[in-house]
Amino acid sequence: MQWPILTIGNVNLNRHRRTFLKALAACPLCAALKVEAQESRHWTYEGEAGSEKWGELDSAYQACGTGTEQSPIDIKSYQMAAIEDLKFDWQPAAYPVANNGHTIQINVPSGSTLSLGTEQFAFRQFHFHSPSEHSLNGERSAMEVHFVHALGSKKFVVMAVLLKPGQRNETFATLMGSAPGKLGTQPISQPVDIKTLLPASRAVFRYRGSLTTPPCTENVDWIVFENMVEVAQTDINIFKLIFPMNARPAQKVNRRFVLKGLI
Repeated sequence: MQWPILTIGNVNLNRHRRTFLKALAACPLCAALKVEAQESRHWTYEGEAGSEKWGELDSAYQACGTGTEQSPIDIKSYQMAAIEDLKFDWQPAAYPVANNGHTIQINVPSGSTLSLGTEQFAFRQFHFHSPSEHSLNGERSAMEVHFVHALGSKKFVVMAVLLKPGQRNETFATLMGSAPGKLGTQPISQPVDIKTLLPASRAVFRYRGSLTTPPCTENVDWIVFENMVEVAQTDINIFKLIFPMNARPAQKVNRRFVLKGLI
């Protein structure tokens, strides 16, 4: 999961200052959220600053190396349970599509929400990973989309949907067709209904985990859909041309329980 939205990501800002400022100017929402890219420590998915080293890069990233409830995980055992009522109110919009250096991310204007039980979370952003970060019985899918919701600054609910090659999904095709190949933001001309990125089946897995990128903050309520959504292989290829691999490996489950139910 690419979070927090306050991070622009894998960019040397000294080398890319002009590009960054142009991207920021094109993204009023980012400015409103007080982007703190200058404070982020360079990290990658592979190499010297890769995922295995995140916990050593910055004291703020310590949970990446020492946390006991880290994400993603391989889901292979679970307990059947009743899942709290989950209701989401997502408003269609012509969302700006951003390349933040780590993924293609879409920041969501205020007004869209998700309610879990008695708590209401603001829908902040959604973004993509390839291959999928979560796996089912050891099998990863082609891609994964994360819908990030926040209550304040330390409590999150993330809904995850695995994507696989198949029939064209118009929403996904529109977003990938506008995805910038370099750091920056590209508007789209028509509203999209992102609920079409959810599977028809409402069977989900739920567990307590973390952000899947630095600072790897825990206290994240994960809701992972069991069924995948089909998207066109050509649209998957567009994403992979920009980000060939941007997925953190599966983390230890430790003493956590994974629940399965319907929402």
